[in-house]
Amino acid sequence: MRRLWLLFAQVVTVALALYFVAAALRPGWLGPPLPARRIEAGKLASDVPVLQAPAAQPAPGSYREAAARAMPAVVNILTSKNLGRAHPLLRDPFLRRFFGDRLPPGEPQSSLGSGVIVSPDGYILTNNHVIEGADQIEVVLADGRKWPARLVGSDPETDLAVIRIGVRKLPAIVLGNDDAVRVGDVVLAIGNPFGVGQTVTLGIVSALGRNNLHINQFENFIQTDAAINFGNSGGALVDTNGNLLGINSAIYSQSGGSVGIGFAIPVTTAKAVLEAIIRDGAVVRGWIGIETQDITPELADSFGLAQQSGTIIAGVVRNGPADRAGLRPGDIVLTVAGKQVGGTVDTLKLIAQLEPGGKATMTVMRKNRRATVDVTVGKRPRPQ
Repeated sequence: MRRLWLLFAQVVTVALALYFVAAALRPGWLGPPLPARRIEAGKLASDVPVLQAPAAQPAPGSYREAAARAMPAVVNILTSKNLGRAHPLLRDPFLRRFFGDRLPPGEPQSSLGSGVIVSPDGYILTNNHVIEGADQIEVVLADGRKWPARLVGSDPETDLAVIRIGVRKLPAIVLGNDDAVRVGDVVLAIGNPFGVGQTVTLGIVSALGRNNLHINQFENFIQTDAAINFGNSGGALVDTNGNLLGINSAIYSQSGGSVGIGFAIPVTTAKAVLEAIIRDGAVVRGWIGIETQDITPELADSFGLAQQSGTIIAGVVRNGPADRAGLRPGDIVLTVAGKQVGGTVDTLKLIAQLEPGGKATMTVMRKNRRATVDVTVGKRPRPQ
C-alpha cells in the first residue's frame, strides 16, 4: 500500500511539472486564460490577426446616460458687436501693414458662450454677459444647425438672459431641483470652452449659497470643481440624471483658465427670471432706497448696539420710499413683511420680493426700542 501511494505521488508531481512547463513555453496549448476567453478573434484589412473586445456595457460609475440626455439641449452662442464705422482706408491691405493684426476701430468684435434650451418652443437661457451689447446673436445647435436669435429680455443683476430662435420641437433640458443638492454631489458641466466644441467635465458640488463675491447683485451660487473655462458661460450644470441644476456663470481664476473654482446660478433663480422675462419682458423687483451693512461684533461694540448680528441701515436715499416712511441711518432691521432678517443678503432678497406699489411693514430697532414702519414699495431701478 505504501508503494502505491508513493507511485501516485510521483505521477502527480511529474504531471504538475509538465503542466507548468507547457504553460510557460506554449500557453496556447492549454487554451486562453479565463478573462481572455471574452476576447474575440479578428483580422485587420491587411489580413493580420488581432484580438477584438466585444461591445462593452457602460462601465460602473459612467455618466454617459446623463450626458446623453443633457447635451442635445446645450447650444453654442456666437455674438458680434459693431464698435462703430471705421474709415475705409483702414481696410486697405497696404495700411494694415502698419497696424499688424490689431483690430482697428469699427471692426466687428466677436465673442462666444453657451446656452441651454429650456423650452421646445425655442427659449434659451444664457448669461447676460454673453449677449450684452451684441448686435447679432447666433445659436449653433448640438446637431450643427445654426439659427439667428433675438433677445427676449435680460436681468443684469442675476447675470441671466433669455433669447429665442425661430425653431420648434427642440430638445429641451429637464429642470432639476437645486434644493435637494448637497455638498459632495457629483455634477457635470456642459458647454463650449474656448470654442473647441461641446465638452462635458465632471466634478462635485464644493459649496452652496456662495455670496458676497461681488459678481452679481443677487448671489446664491453653487460652487463646483468641474472644469469651467472661457466659453462655458451660460452652459448647463447637471446632476447624474442629466437634469439642470444651474447655469454656469463665472470662475475664480488669476490666469483665465479653470483652477477648480466655478460658480453656477441655481436653477430656481434661473426659472424665476425666465418666467418673469417671458411674462413681463423684464424682472420687476421691489425697492425702498436703503443701503445696508452687516452688524459685526466689532461694529456693535463701537456704536454700542444691542445686537451683535443682523443688518443695520447705513444710508437712506433722499425722498425714496424708506426716507418718506421715516427710516433713518442707524436703524437695525429686524423683519421685512413679517419675515425675520439675517444679514444684508437676506434683507436685499426680501425687499426685492416685495410687490412695487404695495405696502410693506418693517420692524426696526431704534435706540434699543422697537419701531414699526409702513413703507410704500417702489420699483427697483435697472442698473446702468
